[in-house]
Order: sequence, then C-alpha cells, then structure tokens
Amino acid sequence: MEALHELLPLILAMLVTGAVAGVLAGLLGVGGGIVIVPALDAVLGTLQVEPAIRMHVAVATSLATIIPTSLSSTRSHHRRGSVDFALARDWGLFILLGSIVGAWLASRMHSAGMSLVFAAVITVMALRMLLPAGTLALVRAIPPGPVGRLFPLGIGGVSSIMGIGGGTLSVPTLSLLGLSMHRAVGTSALFGLLIALPGALAYVVTGWGDPRLPPGSLGFVSLPGLLCIAPMTVLTAPLGVRLAHRLSPLHLRLFFGGFLLLVALRMLYRALLA
Repeated sequence: MEALHELLPLILAMLVTGAVAGVLAGLLGVGGGIVIVPALDAVLGTLQVEPAIRMHVAVATSLATIIPTSLSSTRSHHRRGSVDFALARDWGLFILLGSIVGAWLASRMHSAGMSLVFAAVITVMALRMLLPAGTLALVRAIPPGPVGRLFPLGIGGVSSIMGIGGGTLSVPTLSLLGLSMHRAVGTSALFGLLIALPGALAYVVTGWGDPRLPPGSLGFVSLPGLLCIAPMTVLTAPLGVRLAHRLSPLHLRLFFGGFLLLVALRMLYRALLA
C-alpha cells in the first residue's frame, strides 16, 4: 500500500503528460515527443535512474508511445484530406533507415550529449517558425533525386536520437519546401509512425540486458511509462486535430515556434546541469 502511495503521483504525472502530448500531436503533427522526453527525463530523475542512460530511456519510451499516437493523429488528418500519401511513399524507406541509424548512434552517446542535440535542433526549428522568413518557401516543389532523399534521412535520424515523431523537423522542412502548413502537419503525423516503430525496436535491441535500467524495462523502453502515456495520447490526439483546423496557418506557426523555444531552453538547462 505504501509503495502504491509513492507511485501514485508518478502515475498521475505520466497520465497528464500523455494527455498534453496527444493534444500537441494532433495540433502540431509532432508526435508528442517534445513533451514526453523532457517529462520522462524529469520523472526518471526522481526515481534515481542513472544519469548516463536517463535520456536513452526517455527517448526510447517516447518513441514507443508515438506509435499509437501517430496512428490516431494520421487517421484524423486523413479524414480532413491533409495527408500527402504520395510524399510518404517517396520518403518512407529513407525515413525508416534514418530512424534505425539514429537509434544506433544514440545508444553510444551520453545523456548530456543527447540533451544538447535535442536543445540545439529544437532551437533552430523554433527560430525558423518564429522569424518572418518562416512564412516563405524556398522552393515550389520538393527536390527529386539524391538531394531530395537527404531530407527524410536527416529527419529520421535526428528524430530518433531526440525521441520525437519527426514533426518538429518535418513540419518546418515541408513548409520550407512549399507544402501548406496544414498539409505539412498532417503528413508529419504519418512520418511519426515511420520513425517511431523502427526507432523503438532499435532501442529495445541496443538496451537489452543493461543492468542500469529501471524495473519494468524492455531494452531502453519503460513499459510502465508506455502503459500510462500511450492510452492518453490516443484519446486526446483528435482534440488537437480539431484545434489545428480552427487556427489560421500564421497562428499555428507562431504557437508551434513558441512552444519549441520553451522546450529547447528547458533541455539546454538540463544538459548544462549534467
């Protein structure tokens, strides 16, 4: 009974995290990882998980929770005609490959290094969305051939290291390449599935048998965290989709950029403390 009393605040925190992450997944097409990773990192700290692997567990668990979230969010966006399936078919394999390579690289990094990557990438993306140039597209169409393939490889790899569904990178990238904001958000929700599934499996393999892992872990994936967060993200993702389609593209872009900047500052502070 005493153990349950101690765990209750953590369970409630995970449920709230899942609810907020689900709304943001639908609203911004980000898969919720930009909320889940910092929240899990903080919770794992209270559980005295070793700092060297804390971000690995947070990132891996985040990717696992993004799988059902992306399915729910993609379904809702598809009903509104805002998912570019032709682009997903063209980029899918390269996103998958990038996700696997990113997870492998992350398994060999210290948590502080992963936090710095997280903060640096999100800061760049936040500024990209907040500055006036964020409304401009550099090209009218996505470049074909090898050059065009670098985009999905980079999105998959960096997203896997950060534990995000790809929207943090793919929404600004697709906007830069000429897609409308709503279509970029909807397509990014599908990209989240292509990143999260192979990425989570790779973290299970690379973390298997590590003696530093907290109880209830499958590789680097925390099953208690997954079971608390995933159902809430699925329930609340459609709410975020409805909110997204009530906002203008400008308001959606400014909200997206401001939120990313706040998350980046928090993760930079965490990395400097480490």
